[in-house]
Amino acid sequence: MIVRREDGAGGKFMVDFLKKHIISRFGECRLGEIALADMDDSSDFNEFVLTTDSYVVSPPIFRGGSIGSLAICGTSNDLAVMGAQPYAFSLSLIIQEGFEIEKLGKILDDVQFWLSKLDANLITGDTKVVEANIDIIVNTAGVGVRNEHLTKNLEVVRDFRDYPFNWVRDCGLKEGDAIIVSGNIAEHGVAVMLERGFEFELDVKSDVYPIWLFLKDVLDVGGITAMKDPTRGGLAAALNEMAEKSGVGIIIEEEKIPIREDIKGFCELLGLDPLSMANEGKVVMGVVADMAEDVLKALHRAGQKNAEIIGYATSEFEDVVMETVVGTKKVIPPPMADPIPRVC
Repeated sequence: MIVRREDGAGGKFMVDFLKKHIISRFGECRLGEIALADMDDSSDFNEFVLTTDSYVVSPPIFRGGSIGSLAICGTSNDLAVMGAQPYAFSLSLIIQEGFEIEKLGKILDDVQFWLSKLDANLITGDTKVVEANIDIIVNTAGVGVRNEHLTKNLEVVRDFRDYPFNWVRDCGLKEGDAIIVSGNIAEHGVAVMLERGFEFELDVKSDVYPIWLFLKDVLDVGGITAMKDPTRGGLAAALNEMAEKSGVGIIIEEEKIPIREDIKGFCELLGLDPLSMANEGKVVMGVVADMAEDVLKALHRAGQKNAEIIGYATSEFEDVVMETVVGTKKVIPPPMADPIPRVC
């Protein structure tokens, strides 16, 4: 037996791999509400949450960002979907011998830029130089803190129903909750693909962005019961994970899913499913039905003009089901693996 690429690609194969080899050993470890076995985006201790991630994107500099942008934005987004304010980061670099200093400078400039936007701190790190053909690998850990925006959101949710969690959890959906996507999907995956020599004239760049910058205002409106950032495995993976953990089904409308027509056409031409493409600046959220329109308006006010209510949670079934534009229904399964390697 050997480790396969699919075992770390964000789909069903990776989940099975983690459960067999990691969760089986350490799954019950916890310092607070969230155990490792919960496989949430972060885990908590005291008034903080902690997450870590490693980035292997190729090429490391792409349209709209770099591996440095991904490291800070991606890690901060794993904190933000818990309702935590990003606060402190570590940064570890594994650099191939011969890597250009100019490229490294661009990557570190992006790290510095997004830390300043978040008003967050880089407080520790590590650097290694190796002979392996890797370009550069970046690992970050992030700590997020409890805040007044999270508190307000939980108060509003509890005005409508019992909510037993102290953070926003991806298992928090209930029947009737609206499902909202904060903006156009598939842009990051397509942007990275175009850097690899695909000869298509598409004006697209990565959506890499720290969602906390708009999410804090949306939390003040309140009513958010569950959140995921749809990175590896895209929207399909995020919805399936939320549904499975919450014990509900999700029904979505194809025509409501925000996606650019040219990106949809690009994916269709190459036989790719845009629902499974990675995103790096979006959030999928469940919202108490009575607050859905208010949350949507708050997203629009915060600059997320393409945010849409795409469906709702249901107890009628346990799958993710899409109503197509031609009136049929089809099950959207969790991706087996990331369709494009090394995009995040």
